[in-house]
Amino acid sequence: MPVRGAEKWSWAVIREGAGAAWPICLGYLPIGLAFGVVAQKAGLSLVEIGFMSLVVFAGSSQFIAVSMLCADAGFLPVIITTFTVNLRHLLMSSALAVHLRSAGKGWIALFGYGVTDESFSFNMNLFRQGNWGWRHALVVNHVSNFAWFASSVMGGLGGSLIPPGSFGIDYALPAMLICLLVFQLRGLVYVIVALVSGIAAVFISIILPGNSYVIIASVVAATTGLFLNRKMGTGEKET
Repeated sequence: MPVRGAEKWSWAVIREGAGAAWPICLGYLPIGLAFGVVAQKAGLSLVEIGFMSLVVFAGSSQFIAVSMLCADAGFLPVIITTFTVNLRHLLMSSALAVHLRSAGKGWIALFGYGVTDESFSFNMNLFRQGNWGWRHALVVNHVSNFAWFASSVMGGLGGSLIPPGSFGIDYALPAMLICLLVFQLRGLVYVIVALVSGIAAVFISIILPGNSYVIIASVVAATTGLFLNRKMGTGEKET
């Protein structure tokens, strides 16, 4: 395949980008449905579920935000926690920036909005092969975005059909967060950081009132992970 960098917008570009995005969309479908269900059970309306998926567009942060809302967390802790969890997007966007030199500022802003762990890995791999353009990557980002939005809204609709108090529904959110955690455990450092985060959250919640323990435990765990990565020389990177 020839190098793609100077391509113009065309139906071929849109078709190729949309066609390449299907594995990401398939992965988003079950998670988006699950988010919609737990968000609906947490008290969010269908409009609020769709709006969160459009504005935040970050699965793990959305699950965390819903869990904090269920725990009656204040507005500021939810915002700070979401911001902290999504800081990795700064690194991912920086890595992608070198491939967007020919794009205008408006396109770059739109591209940055659609960056996720999955689209970053997918697009970066193709960029490195030299056969992918930023327009193709932008289409991948936003086709994936639509898949996430649509699946979360469908989950919200499905959640409204599940009677309150149904067996196991109260455990749906904790179960999903546990699954998300397990999928992130890709080495010893990740396991240690997860344990430090959990233990710190429990002890800090006993000492301090309110929900500040979420933010403090996140900072402690992230700092621990950075220290261990450098000390152990694992070379593990978040992608």
